[in-house]
Amino acid sequence: MTKLTKDELFNNLWKAADILRGSIDSSDYKIYIFGFLFLKRLSDRFEEEARESIKAGVPAELAYTDPDEHEFFVPERARWSAISKLTTGIGDHLNKACYAIEEANTSIQGVLANIDFNSESRLGDEKNKEKVLSLLISLFSTINLSNSSLSEPDMLGRAYERLIEWFADDAGKKGGEFYTPHPVVKLIVEVLDPRPGMRICDPTCGSGGMLIESARHVADIEGKRLGEPINVTLHGQEKNLGTWAIAKMNLLLHGLRDAKIEKGDTIRNPRLLDGDGNLIVYDRVIANPPFSLDNWGADDVSGEAEKQGHNRFVYGIPPKNMGDMAFVQHMVATLKPGGLCGVVMPHGVLFRGSGDGRIREGMLKADLFEAIIGLPENLFAGTGIPATVLVLNKAKRPERKGKVLFIHAAKEYEERPRKNVLTEDNIKRIADAYRAWTDEDRFSRVVDMKEIAENDFNLNISRYIDTLEPEKPIDVKAELDKLRQAEQARDEAVARMNALLKEMGYVG
Repeated sequence: MTKLTKDELFNNLWKAADILRGSIDSSDYKIYIFGFLFLKRLSDRFEEEARESIKAGVPAELAYTDPDEHEFFVPERARWSAISKLTTGIGDHLNKACYAIEEANTSIQGVLANIDFNSESRLGDEKNKEKVLSLLISLFSTINLSNSSLSEPDMLGRAYERLIEWFADDAGKKGGEFYTPHPVVKLIVEVLDPRPGMRICDPTCGSGGMLIESARHVADIEGKRLGEPINVTLHGQEKNLGTWAIAKMNLLLHGLRDAKIEKGDTIRNPRLLDGDGNLIVYDRVIANPPFSLDNWGADDVSGEAEKQGHNRFVYGIPPKNMGDMAFVQHMVATLKPGGLCGVVMPHGVLFRGSGDGRIREGMLKADLFEAIIGLPENLFAGTGIPATVLVLNKAKRPERKGKVLFIHAAKEYEERPRKNVLTEDNIKRIADAYRAWTDEDRFSRVVDMKEIAENDFNLNISRYIDTLEPEKPIDVKAELDKLRQAEQARDEAVARMNALLKEMGYVG
């Protein structure tokens, strides 16, 4: 049997986008492609499991009706054999199929319910809606997504990542809210170096990419691939319900079924709590929260629950219209005593005064800042501004106490047509500099807290590393030669002009 290649799968997914493109807004149609991919995968894998059970001696009727024979049980009306025959009422049938799947599988409740295949506001009137859905069904009917049909084990997860990246680029600034470029994620994971047995959290998990890369890192250490059992606990929370559903599907397609992803606002309503209502604490916390969020919830974090169980804002309440340090403090509060955190932030958190300044000073005096990594500009979807990675550590090594490492990585990128990209070499150089913890001219520098205090606890990288491009040394001889050549050319031009003027009788 010919196996489906990654390129063939990508091409088919692009065709699905072409079917929807022009009919609905690009920010809306991603959920339909994700939904169809997920439905087809569940159905194809269900059929494959049933065949495997029958081959192992299980009666056919039991193989198709017993949920214990399947990772996810797919009711008859939701199987692709039924969906592929639809000609009318397609949207309504798909909605009911999604509902039936969720009823049969508690672990994915709410994931598919977020997709309305019967929405006229998104898919157009009845005629257009039926046409679009019919074309998508026909397209996905040509793709077999069972395990035995895939040429690579982690192909579906990779395809999902590619889809998320496509839509993030297409959605512009809005895309940056649910997707962090994979090279940036890989860099932070390399720095945090999560190990087997650890508990990892992304409190603003978007589409789940940071948790997946953390799991991939642990799998590599264990000599496994994603989809095989690995010794790691993954938790996340996401406010946007559509993005939450994408994260759940993304993790499931990567074989990370046990990941716990909660819905809700991390600041106003943290949902990752223990049995006593206190914040769960983690070995590693990794995130890319929304930059400088207005109305982040300042008025909602002084209640009784905050005082008794959460106690996150011990260094101060950030300004009402600038939520960056609220997310940073939340992440610190969810770190174990020996925990490590990596968070993407705008450069403003390094130098802003007032409330942010007091919080930054308090955290510096508590010796929480381990490293500041300045990233290149134009890395993220929808914005060209450069960002920074804060590395926060509750248990610095003795030789790192009272010091902060600054890394000026603004020049570490490869220029691409639409945006800049961190290459494998760029990632390695930055991560190696973090591990080496040493000075390198114009790139990295270990700074004592005394010097930072003398700078009023301002962490602007240019205060500690010379970020200006050095002027090239002047070759005096070469420059003089250029001057003499220019003078000679001038004299020759004057001579030619005088000769012409004399010819014409203007010069005696």
